[in-house]
Amino acid sequence: MDTKDNVMICNEMSNKLGNDVIVQPEVVVPRRLGLSSGIAFVVGTIIGSGIFISPKGVLLGTGSVGLCLVAWGLSAAISFCGALVMAELGLLLPRSGGSYVYLHKAFGDFPAFLFVWVSAVVIGPAAQLVKSLTVAEYISRAALDECQRTQGWTKLTAAVVIISVAIVNVLSVRLAARTQVLFSVIKVGGLLVIIGGGIYSLVKGNYGILGSGFEGSNAELSGIASALYSGLWAFGGWGNLNYAMEELKKPQRNLPLSIGVSMLTVFFIYMLVNVSYFTLLTKDEFLSSWAVGVTWAEKLFGEGAIFVPIIVACSVFGSANGGAFVNSRMIFAAARDRNFPSLLCYLNVHSLIPTPSVILMTVLALIYLALPGNVGSILNLTGFIVWGTYGLIMVAHIVFKFQKDTKDTPRVVRVPIFVSLVVLVTCVYLVVAPFLDGVKMEYVFAFSVLVVGVFIYFPFIYYRFSVPGSVKLESKHGSKCKPSLVPTFTRFPESKYEGLRREVDVGYACPLLKRE
Repeated sequence: MDTKDNVMICNEMSNKLGNDVIVQPEVVVPRRLGLSSGIAFVVGTIIGSGIFISPKGVLLGTGSVGLCLVAWGLSAAISFCGALVMAELGLLLPRSGGSYVYLHKAFGDFPAFLFVWVSAVVIGPAAQLVKSLTVAEYISRAALDECQRTQGWTKLTAAVVIISVAIVNVLSVRLAARTQVLFSVIKVGGLLVIIGGGIYSLVKGNYGILGSGFEGSNAELSGIASALYSGLWAFGGWGNLNYAMEELKKPQRNLPLSIGVSMLTVFFIYMLVNVSYFTLLTKDEFLSSWAVGVTWAEKLFGEGAIFVPIIVACSVFGSANGGAFVNSRMIFAAARDRNFPSLLCYLNVHSLIPTPSVILMTVLALIYLALPGNVGSILNLTGFIVWGTYGLIMVAHIVFKFQKDTKDTPRVVRVPIFVSLVVLVTCVYLVVAPFLDGVKMEYVFAFSVLVVGVFIYFPFIYYRFSVPGSVKLESKHGSKCKPSLVPTFTRFPESKYEGLRREVDVGYACPLLKRE
């Protein structure tokens, strides 16, 4: 539906509703992400600190080099299955918002709201915080002596990282995309150096512990599951491009290509990097290392190993940049559907970026940074929520195969149900696994956030009750920020006009921040 159609429908509605409807042309955010940006986005969000840290957990769970490599391959296969499902869903429902859009379509407003609530309040900001602290930690290892590294310096550096990522994502989509490409090139280049070191060792005849094969394998299911948990964590981020569907050029071509090329690239890089680790490190060195990549570089390059902490910092910064991009689009999509505060669906009139959503995530991350305690443990232990969400998305994929309005929709990518079932079984285990060791306070915290979301949803989202002072706040906001170039529906009862409102396909339309 083009702008003229929207205006014609809105004019017809205006005749019915009087002054309740303000009719303006539709706004469509430009598609500025091409294939290279899409690949860089997926690769950049997947490759963070995982490949430098996770190998220890995978080897610890499997017990042998051979089984360790098998676990990495299995982690890649499961992740690739999930990515294929996301490719189908992204083209079936080509709206920005990713997981939120699929949960909303399959299960309705309430589950979708809870997902956005937990993601916006806990998981998103905490993830940005942990990534920023990781960047700060590796920068300090590269730039300072051990006695100079203080908690205050680390937190200050982390704050600078959080704000820098926000600035990049507020200024321009093109700038955010180019930043992602730049840091993806840096991290892949650094990993190629590690791979080159491994090839050099093999050429010299140094096979390290590669020759041990499956010796010492741990056949216990719990160990294999623990190894998969570490491996899958390193592959996390395979569905993030779906959050920017409306900003991706030629999505029917570029979405599956970006996902496919990225997953294969990451798989081969991860396998070759692990082989390189095994050529130089003993098993004891591997398992006693806090970051295998750094230990490997220190053993091979000595004092020249300083480049590895820098590469890790760049790698995690790129992942943080992608995370900010993803989270802001998710919040925007929910707010656009009136399933989150409407202020968060406003776009900057110049850059067409959901600036309020970026600011919200940044402020929450800075607040968490100022709090005492280990936020990283909260993030890790709420991982069951993330995998629970992926599990629900796999269920949604199955639902869409039979749902009346989607089962016969032509699909560019068609993934068999058994593929989503494989991922679903994995997700069920990863949701249940953290509770096998007993219930901890972090689990209670995560559950309490869900409960708070329930108490917020029904009065303020479902029944549309107003917070005291919200009308005054809205009018104050309206005097400074003028809706522009968009069909805008203001101050009318939701239930009375919702049916008419849904007749207008406004796409990516929403109010724009514009100074008078």
